[in-house]
Amino acid sequence: MERVLPGFVNVGIEKMIEFAYSFEPYFAPTVVLVPAFVKEGVESLSQTTGQDVETLEYLLGMLICYPLGMIMLSLPHGKVKHLFSFILGAFLLQFTIGIQWIHQLISSVVAYAIFLIFPAKSAKTLVPIFAMVYITAGHLHRQYINYLGWDMDFTGPQMVLTMKLYSLAYNLYDGELIKKGKADRASQKCASTAVASLPGIIEYLGYTFCFATVLAGPAYEYTFYAHACDGSLLYDKSGKPRGKIPSQVWPTLRPLLGSLVCLGIFVVGNGMYPLLNPFDPQNAVPVLISEAMLAKPAYERYAYSWLALFFVRFKYYFAWMNAEGANNIWYAGFEGFDDKGLPKGWEVANNIDVIQFETAPNLKTLSSAWNKKTANWLAKYVYIRTGGSLFATYGMSAFWHGFYPGYYLFFLSVPLLSFCERLGRKKLTPRFDNGSKWGPYSIVCRLATSLMTEYMIQPFQLLAFDWSVINWKNYYFAGHIICVVFYVLVSMLPNPPPPKKKDV
Repeated sequence: MERVLPGFVNVGIEKMIEFAYSFEPYFAPTVVLVPAFVKEGVESLSQTTGQDVETLEYLLGMLICYPLGMIMLSLPHGKVKHLFSFILGAFLLQFTIGIQWIHQLISSVVAYAIFLIFPAKSAKTLVPIFAMVYITAGHLHRQYINYLGWDMDFTGPQMVLTMKLYSLAYNLYDGELIKKGKADRASQKCASTAVASLPGIIEYLGYTFCFATVLAGPAYEYTFYAHACDGSLLYDKSGKPRGKIPSQVWPTLRPLLGSLVCLGIFVVGNGMYPLLNPFDPQNAVPVLISEAMLAKPAYERYAYSWLALFFVRFKYYFAWMNAEGANNIWYAGFEGFDDKGLPKGWEVANNIDVIQFETAPNLKTLSSAWNKKTANWLAKYVYIRTGGSLFATYGMSAFWHGFYPGYYLFFLSVPLLSFCERLGRKKLTPRFDNGSKWGPYSIVCRLATSLMTEYMIQPFQLLAFDWSVINWKNYYFAGHIICVVFYVLVSMLPNPPPPKKKDV
């Protein structure tokens, strides 16, 4: 970063970082939940397996959530569960990121103070602003001291917390409008997750630090967490079950086993088709744009990049599926019962549908299957609150991810795909779609969605502007050109005739 920014800017940033670090001696004593022998054991295991300490800590932190979930299940409903959730969430953060856990506590407490002091109408603006400013500072700090680095720090958990705080601010606002009988269109759409009053501090910290979501999400709304902790998800006020309570064994084992398979696929596949330089991913030229790769034909380079990105996704599949099982084990992922007392399902903590994502026939289906709770957050608290603005939604997503140029190149290119998809749905689908899920038209759509998305998303992994542009340039910006040509040509087609009315 020093190469890019002017000297006086670097001096100013370094002074701010030095000021922030001056508080470290005051916060260091707060790291008291992880015994020294635990850290020593992880370091010994790291030397034995050849894996870096950070990766092992994160992996063990994810797996520990399962025995913790069994304890959570056995605890009585009420404050005990909230307190356990908070303390064990703090433990996991101290175990994986050490002193940086304090960011989660500070931002949670400050946001709670805003909720206490200001009315819901103001808090639904102030808390999201505060949360976004905090994560922004974290991203900028990370990029300044560790540009293009992939080391773990507090920004990952802070991104999850940002969604929780942002959502809760609107949940409380919606709850107030509904209580006053003044619910607007957006509040009515989000009525099922509205919160009538500010939770107590223990309940609140139990949610923001929830051990099952603190490391990798998913950031589902407060109501789902609260209902799982107070027992109202399964029992009515008299203590009678709302229906036949389903077993959580398979909903727990299925994502756990799936996550382990995904972890294995990632380790093997990423080793065979690395996207970045495996010896120095931070500084060395990525494999994708190395001299040896650029010397190959375009189709061969693209096939390699498709496989590399395919295997990269499995590390996300592992984290999300593992977290899903950790929530399901204590029914936090259970949706509850319908009016007839029948179980609704286990979608609360489900954050990925692998098959649906990998075979998506359109961008809408693809987006809804990937990182579902983030898509839910963007849809409910950005998209519908900004009058359906795609640029605001994708812009917020990029802003939330950080400030690497690759994010913005990707997110600002996605609307181009969306426009083409909408046009194709309007003018081509009525002409060619025969309703068959795997008919010729559907297969073409699935291939086009996969090929175009993989082209657009490459900068998201490359991060740097020059690396991203070099990559697209060596494809002659074909993906963007195809989108523009498609839009122009299809726009010229007449609208298809309306469907014939069926005889009554």
